[in-house]
Amino acid sequence: MAILIKNGTVVNADETVKADVLIENGIIRQIAPDISVDAAGLTVIDAYGKYLFPGGIDPHVHMHLPTPAGYSSDDFYSGSRAALFGGTTTLIDFVTPHKGEKLVDALNKRKAEAAGSLTDYSFHVSPVEWRDSIPEEVKVCLDEEGITSFKVYMAYKDSIGLEDEALKKVMQAVADAGGMVTVHCEDGDRIDALRNRFFKEGKTTPHYHPLSRPPEAEADAVKKAIDFAAEARCPLYIVHVSSRQSLHHIHTAQQNGQKVYAETCPQYLLLDDSKYEGDFEQTAPFVLSPPLRKTMDNKALWDALENNMVQAVGTDHCPFTMAQKREGMNDFRKIANGAGGVEHRMELLYTYGVAGQKISLNRFVQITSANPAKIFGIYPQKGIIAQGADADIVIWNPDTEKTISTQNHHMHCDSDIFEGFKITGSPEYVIVNGKIAVHNEKWVGKNIKGRFLFRK
Repeated sequence: MAILIKNGTVVNADETVKADVLIENGIIRQIAPDISVDAAGLTVIDAYGKYLFPGGIDPHVHMHLPTPAGYSSDDFYSGSRAALFGGTTTLIDFVTPHKGEKLVDALNKRKAEAAGSLTDYSFHVSPVEWRDSIPEEVKVCLDEEGITSFKVYMAYKDSIGLEDEALKKVMQAVADAGGMVTVHCEDGDRIDALRNRFFKEGKTTPHYHPLSRPPEAEADAVKKAIDFAAEARCPLYIVHVSSRQSLHHIHTAQQNGQKVYAETCPQYLLLDDSKYEGDFEQTAPFVLSPPLRKTMDNKALWDALENNMVQAVGTDHCPFTMAQKREGMNDFRKIANGAGGVEHRMELLYTYGVAGQKISLNRFVQITSANPAKIFGIYPQKGIIAQGADADIVIWNPDTEKTISTQNHHMHCDSDIFEGFKITGSPEYVIVNGKIAVHNEKWVGKNIKGRFLFRK
């Protein structure tokens, strides 16, 4: 299948140019001011007045995640389909082994679960305990499976979180193998103590969720993770940064020349903890971790995005139905923890970042696509519109307007934390691996199938 995109404005991380783009067999074959092709079966798209962005890369999603409330409500098929409607064409999910399970065995199971994905995908693999075999297991994942990143948790110590000594050993093993550690930074011991204290005091509503996970619990964990990574000389990627205090430690490490990357999410840029005021049905959708913070944290994160202290925006996409959320009706500790966002990331960042004059068009491409591709080893296959790259292209109409709603989103969830947000600009075409998946908010994809990515 060949596609010729005419008269568009190609926006990459480092430059913006008016050019035509020719796609053949899933690859970008040519970029030039005026391409003329006469071929049978050629699809020609006039993109005059439109932007051409590299397909979005969401480096932080949880599809089909097992929890006490059941699986997160998007599986790989429904979640990747929603991602494509929003202009995201590549997903990086997670592998969470059972205790005692080899990392590569858990990875193979997860690949089977992801077989229905419509986007290309990869994983961060999580060591959830220390075993003497972990260094070799990490090396196998990296060398034989192309897994370059390994996720650790400093919270959830009753299940998947690591104590300090195990965390240090994992960082050293990953550093020795040539990989990167991604880390969920929250002080699990402090959080557990606060959660249990509030519950014993009869404080059981979602109002107490943010109070049980204060910004200091994140910032102190960020500082500890940075210090451990420095000792191990391990590259570090801090996921879903939500607080102003955390940014201080990240900035200091970066200024000292330490390889520390940071990610935030749209919810931490656009929502605040006033969402926890109200009844259960109103507030439970916003129970996610870390919790929403203050408006001053929103501003600090926007500033950090602009000045490159934060390099990427993921979503931590992990939606649950309201029926699942209601499992914690009388105990906020049991509310299914997470929300959806994979469909909205690019539209929100364009509307409130680019159109809101907080970030440039090129910076938009950096944080949604190019930087995740570079950090996680899939650049220049992904993250750029260039000759030889995968033909993942979003043709963006900057003039469309709509309102986000559960009535029009494609995520498999009956609530939406961005309900009512006004959007300006959205994908007119979404092309994934050279095939048109979405046109004018309608699914037109045929024979679309994602691939597992070997990262380098």
